[in-house]
Amino acid sequence: MRKNEGRRRQASRALAGRGAFHSPLMQPAREELASAIETTSFRQPTCPVYQNVNALPSKEIVAIKKNLVDQLTAPVRWTQSVQNMVKDGATTFIECGPGKVLQGLVKKIAPGAEARSF
Repeated sequence: MRKNEGRRRQASRALAGRGAFHSPLMQPAREELASAIETTSFRQPTCPVYQNVNALPSKEIVAIKKNLVDQLTAPVRWTQSVQNMVKDGATTFIECGPGKVLQGLVKKIAPGAEARSF
């Protein structure tokens, strides 16, 4: 029997947060966000955009806009997003901004991938 055989993979992980982001408690902000997104000009992506609301790639602007609004009140599917990106050929992940939380999560989800932050 292998070391990790028989263990279930953790499907979720609690992260420290400062608000009710990605939960139904954000419902009051949906209309304002939807309006802002609808009036924002989007350009056609040159590569698939993976959104955490469904963890799937898309190049369709209508779907991307809808997913941005849905993300406000939906759980984050980070593990599935990273797994799908790796399955589709991603080997390098770059976190932009302060901190290294996402970089650390990528390293746990996809140990063979390169993860950096800037």
